[in-house]
Amino acid sequence: MEIIAVDIGGTHARFAIAEVENGRVLSMSDPITQKTKDHSSLQLAWQAFGEALGRPLPRAAGIAIASPINGEMIRMTNNPWIIRPRLIQERLGVDTYTLINDFGAVGHAVAQMHDDAFIHICGPETPLPEHGSITVCGPGTGLGVAQVLRTANHYHVIETEGGHMDFAPLDGIEDAILKRLRRTFTRVSAERIVAGPGIVAIYETLAGIEGRPVLQLDDRAIWDLAFSGKDSLASAALDRFCLSLGAVAGDLALAHGPKGVVIAGGLGLRLKDHLISSGFGQRFVAKGRFQSLMASIPVKLITHPQPGIYGAAAAFAQEHTQ
Repeated sequence: MEIIAVDIGGTHARFAIAEVENGRVLSMSDPITQKTKDHSSLQLAWQAFGEALGRPLPRAAGIAIASPINGEMIRMTNNPWIIRPRLIQERLGVDTYTLINDFGAVGHAVAQMHDDAFIHICGPETPLPEHGSITVCGPGTGLGVAQVLRTANHYHVIETEGGHMDFAPLDGIEDAILKRLRRTFTRVSAERIVAGPGIVAIYETLAGIEGRPVLQLDDRAIWDLAFSGKDSLASAALDRFCLSLGAVAGDLALAHGPKGVVIAGGLGLRLKDHLISSGFGQRFVAKGRFQSLMASIPVKLITHPQPGIYGAAAAFAQEHTQ
């Protein structure tokens, strides 16, 4: 069965054609990526995809959205589009569809992909567990969080908004980052630090500590400097980001009680080499009396370039083709 697979984030909307059967994804075309700012609605972006594809679109869809999926109107956290589920069939021209939170979709991808889709970050070098809980989290425009519960013959994906839990600083530098963010936000969530835009607060805080002028750079510029290695302050911000992400991932693992953790997200893959060589692993296990438990959890990075769109197709397959 052919379907349209869609992953709608804060910055990009990705579309592809997938083949699904017996609850699983068989194949997927190369995705077409559009900037959400270039279209005023999902319907218009959908039509642009159809025009780019140059063929009639399938009348079934798996749609992942960077938002909780509930109510008559879905307002996205980092995207101005408004989606009304009851109008999807009429507006998008589909007969059957699945709506899922974007990191719920990544959870489906984690559940269905083979071991070669992951690389090891820290903990024991063992495959993800066949039974039990797996935490999935990752930085992009926001911080996505989901949980996968594997059983003998099936799996369940639990969609969460864990990225919006309170940020817990662990040293004086993170205290200073939190203090800086509190000038703007009364409540500072983990997402304010360990998502793509969070690098700005980290960079500006480190500049203040070093007594340097605070340059007004956006997150893209700082990330480019950090990955280039040409700016020592940006490099330090990258190291701090990895530390904080390790701590947050460890907190989520404690909350979920998992036997495995997977890092994903639009930024996750770009961080691959840095996570492995950074203090991510030390921060992940540094949970006091539970340090030995944390050290027993394998932590992986998903290397598939589009796990959200793959997972949207997998979620549809689970719901409609078993």
